[in-house]
Amino acid sequence: MPDFWVLFPCHRNPIVREAASRILGSHSRVKLTDPLDYKEFVHALQEATLVLSDSGGVQEEAPALRKSMLVLREETERQEAVEAGTARLVGTDRARIREEALALLTDPRRHEEMASAGGANNPFGDGHASGRILNILRSTSMHGC
Repeated sequence: MPDFWVLFPCHRNPIVREAASRILGSHSRVKLTDPLDYKEFVHALQEATLVLSDSGGVQEEAPALRKSMLVLREETERQEAVEAGTARLVGTDRARIREEALALLTDPRRHEEMASAGGANNPFGDGHASGRILNILRSTSMHGC
């Protein structure tokens, strides 16, 4: 098994926190934290080798940072990432999650294929929207609109 550790930001819901603590809290390679602010979240994603989440927002952020992602849901509204190959819908079956995660963590070629699948064609954009919006606003304000 590869040498790795898990960062697990816990939901604020006390029932979820208790379950996470009970199941994962004593594991030496699991770090349970409070929810991350955006800057901490982006830093954690940048440092991650593999992302496992059920969050739609994370499904959009991971491809932008060229991270392989396993989606822990039976279906997703972010099908673009699955179709682009940057995310894999694995459901909630523990054996399947383990199998898919280990395959990506132990096979560098497979991991790199998934991490780079979006490439310049990130299914959620190229990261330059704000510049384009600024240019549009500048050109519109110059024309008296």
